[in-house]
Amino acid sequence: MAAPPPEARFWSRRDDGRVECALCPHACRIAEGRTGICGVRRNDSGTLRALTYGRAAAVHVDPIEKKPLFHFMPGSRILSIGMAGCNLTCSFCQNWTLSRASPDDLPGDCLAPPDAVALARRARAPSIAFTYNEPTVSAEYVMDTAALASEAGLRSVMVTNGYVRLEAVPDLYRHVDAANVDLKAFTDDFYRRHAGARLQPVLDAAVAMAAAGTFLEVTTLVIPGLNSEPSEIAVSARWIRDNLGADTPLHLSAFHPDYRMTDRPATPPAMLAAARDAARDAGLRFVYEGNVRSDGCNTVCPSCGRTVVRRAGNEVTAFDLDAEDRCACGAVIPIRR
Repeated sequence: MAAPPPEARFWSRRDDGRVECALCPHACRIAEGRTGICGVRRNDSGTLRALTYGRAAAVHVDPIEKKPLFHFMPGSRILSIGMAGCNLTCSFCQNWTLSRASPDDLPGDCLAPPDAVALARRARAPSIAFTYNEPTVSAEYVMDTAALASEAGLRSVMVTNGYVRLEAVPDLYRHVDAANVDLKAFTDDFYRRHAGARLQPVLDAAVAMAAAGTFLEVTTLVIPGLNSEPSEIAVSARWIRDNLGADTPLHLSAFHPDYRMTDRPATPPAMLAAARDAARDAGLRFVYEGNVRSDGCNTVCPSCGRTVVRRAGNEVTAFDLDAEDRCACGAVIPIRR
């Protein structure tokens, strides 16, 4: 008989036989044999179990810029691991084949944490990303793998929606060196209508991650007519500036119709450019365009306007900074090595 999935962390038993998950703000109270909203944490006879532990659905070596991370270990490769499940229900999900997958859809072979670290070293990837689906719902695997990676001299990265309880952040992010937080929009109405969640917990978690020492970049998928108004982008950018810092990179990515949102057009280049202008005018020093090929993916020195890092898609093609990440004008470009 196969061993049961490992016991989850961040939960408690209730007197009525249900268990209460304490990992994310949903605080799901889960009946026997059922899972929470994420679909991958199940009540088995009064014990919450992590159904996807080690069950990787996607494993690739990517440019780190694909996460996207432009100011963390630029030009390097990263081992990317994805599983199943998500604690949001975004109608516009661009990775829905994994986020909405059932654990039963996953391969039976396990990529245990030591195997993931060994694979990264064989691939000569200096870091590991937990990505593609929402890694928070596989918290136990992330924590165990990131701890081993740290011991081996590797870095760990989360590509996350940021929907995690503040109480879980210190443990979950203890060995996470960088994260890209997907800020869906900057209104609670958008989160409730289109993501099945709330805005404020994401903002609170992002601040907590930064306070824990995790290097942050932020991504917003710009969806025409829903979160694309320059005025909203500016409000979001000002919040990032005031709470995470003006040097926090913001990636504004182009939407394409997918999953349950096929009634919206793809984001026009001019709309993306206007959003970028609004974010920069609001005080962010590094704002990028994503999912398109344009000069908006290059890093420009905010002091002299010189292009110091050129990219073609997710590849760095020119890196014109000295060993201390200084532009020719003397300005330091904030990069985490």
